[in-house]
Amino acid sequence: MHFKRTIQFEYGAKQFVLVPMINILFLLLIFFMFGSSFITQSGMVVDLPRAVTAEAVNGNFVEIVVTDENTVYVEKQAVTGENLNNLLRETAKRNIPVLIKADRKAAMGTVAGISDLCRNAGIRKISLATSNE
Repeated sequence: MHFKRTIQFEYGAKQFVLVPMINILFLLLIFFMFGSSFITQSGMVVDLPRAVTAEAVNGNFVEIVVTDENTVYVEKQAVTGENLNNLLRETAKRNIPVLIKADRKAAMGTVAGISDLCRNAGIRKISLATSNE
């Protein structure tokens, strides 16, 4: 048996392999697609009425949301009339203002009723959320 004694080294790749790079790019794409779908804004979607003279409310407040179907939520929890009354009494004891976010299609009677419940509970700082747009 006769073997060659010279060794030849090849410098550089003769071909560029794209398949591993494409696989990595697809994995990154899938990762960012799923990662971005988990980033959602907390809160309920409410189409606020528009007002030109609206001012920003700063500080800590209890948020009451009235949807277009007249469902009432306090801090993202659906409540009934009696539960709302109890929660408003607790809020009045802690002296925290209330922000009412009512959808523009919500019944005005529901919003007025919530405002009356707030005043009966002893809350004096009541704000209505509007949009400047």
